[in-house]
Amino acid sequence: MGALLVIFLAGCGTKMTPLKSYTLQTPKVEKRHQGSYHSKTIKVMQPLSLKEKMSDKMYFSYSPIQQGAYLNSKWSNNLGKLLQGTVMYTLQSSGMFKGVVSYDSTAQADCRLESTVFDFSHHVRGDASAAVVSLQFNLVSTHTGKLMKSKRFSYREPTKTTDARGYVEASNRAVERLGNDLLLWLNCI
Repeated sequence: MGALLVIFLAGCGTKMTPLKSYTLQTPKVEKRHQGSYHSKTIKVMQPLSLKEKMSDKMYFSYSPIQQGAYLNSKWSNNLGKLLQGTVMYTLQSSGMFKGVVSYDSTAQADCRLESTVFDFSHHVRGDASAAVVSLQFNLVSTHTGKLMKSKRFSYREPTKTTDARGYVEASNRAVERLGNDLLLWLNCI
């Protein structure tokens, strides 16, 4: 009985680091009423990934061939859903389209915005650290199925610290740049 009590009390003395959950901030967006899409609707697809399975894991790397996931930090939701929600918010807030719907909506749309994640991770190289965000967007006509335009956006945003919090802060700055650049690209025909 005494040994059991000692084991129980020893387990209570172990201090666990709490799991921290982070999210992407919704970027500041200026209204853009002009443009050829003002009378059109767009369906935003959930991003696909060429590398890792999209999940709530936060990835880091120390070299191009060595990668890991943070143990005590994660995204608040599946990263694909966070990115899709951020893109939808950006497009809705811009006023560029008549309507913006999710990929799982049964509503008909004039265009479909597809995206592929090439990289969304924390690169740590010695004392240098950066959030790397690289996505390709394809705008597809839902009436013809033809590709209207395609562009890859890549950002390397330095972090203030080499931990998960520094990575998230830098990722949010990169995603804000991405949102602005995406709107500029969509506005150009």
